[in-house]
Amino acid sequence: MVIEAKIDDLDRFMEYARQAAKLVEQFGGHYIIRGAEPVSLEGEWPTQKKLVISKWHTQQDALAFWNSPEYAKLKKIRLGTARVRVTLFEGSK
Repeated sequence: MVIEAKIDDLDRFMEYARQAAKLVEQFGGHYIIRGAEPVSLEGEWPTQKKLVISKWHTQQDALAFWNSPEYAKLKKIRLGTARVRVTLFEGSK
């Protein structure tokens, strides 16, 4: 799962992020990248964007997390704090 975020309200977003991290772990996911500063090797990465990549055992596990009632509550906390794009990819085995 790849999430690009432009954060508008860092304090409120961090509250969401702390709770989301616990939930990701609860559903069997783990973070590969979590908001680290990029080192551009070619081209430019917009400095105002943060990147989060999480890895899941299966696509079904990621969807179970995303569609869970617990995450629905967290999404309400995130509303208005950031503009995000979330994409789920199937990786190679």
